[in-house]
Amino acid sequence: MNKAELIDELAEKLDTSRAGAGEVLEAVIDVIHRSLAIGESVVITGFGKFETRVRNARIARNPQTGAAVKVKKTTVPAFKAGADLKKIVSGEKKLAKKAPAKKAPVKKAAAKKAPAKKVAAKKAPAKKSAVKKAPAKKAAAKKAPAKKAPAKKAAKKAPAKRAAKR
Repeated sequence: MNKAELIDELAEKLDTSRAGAGEVLEAVIDVIHRSLAIGESVVITGFGKFETRVRNARIARNPQTGAAVKVKKTTVPAFKAGADLKKIVSGEKKLAKKAPAKKAPVKKAAAKKAPAKKVAAKKAPAKKSAVKKAPAKKAAAKKAPAKKAPAKKAAKKAPAKRAAKR
């Protein structure tokens, strides 16, 4: 999801204009920027923590030439996900279905909100398929070698032991 899509979602959730939702998003981002710039952290309970981290000066290596390069001390922004966000992303915790409750009044309103439902319906399956594909590939890649390797080792060792005993 990019910034424009986020603004669209906010406008729909807040039942406001895109301009109003854009101003709200810009204000939140501005507050986070200003807090981090003066060294304060921003904690959103259940979501996560925005903070700054100091990277000390060090000597690194240029991977192409192998030459030593001095890297200065710097401060970088960092985000640490909260417990609720981690559970939601992993699938351990389900999100409450508040969207249908808000969409029910939309049906009563008329033509304005009917296209919004169609857009939301199109976006949801795309997100679900992308989310399902990525973990499935990772899980398959991790599990397949782990299962095959022990099976091959066991098969090689077992006949050798039997032959030695006879």
